[in-house]
Amino acid sequence: MDKDKIYSKELIGKTIVSKSGKKFGEVGDLVFEVGSGELIHIMLRAPTSYIDRMELEKTKDGEILIPFSAVIATGDYIVVAEEDII
Repeated sequence: MDKDKIYSKELIGKTIVSKSGKKFGEVGDLVFEVGSGELIHIMLRAPTSYIDRMELEKTKDGEILIPFSAVIATGDYIVVAEEDII
């Protein structure tokens, strides 16, 4: 298996944290660009109260979105750079 590839099913359910360790919630789903297959957003599941004061984009159904461009590391957790979200 190619070590540079991460499969979407490996990301679902992982905890999302900031670089400083603040918990955002879990990965509920992923939003892709249909044409290119590029990963655009992570849909947040079980959001923590920490993200209430952040102005995060939401779907029309109220699902909270985190831009995938803010992700700086994936492993046991998905680490995002808060400055890249706001």
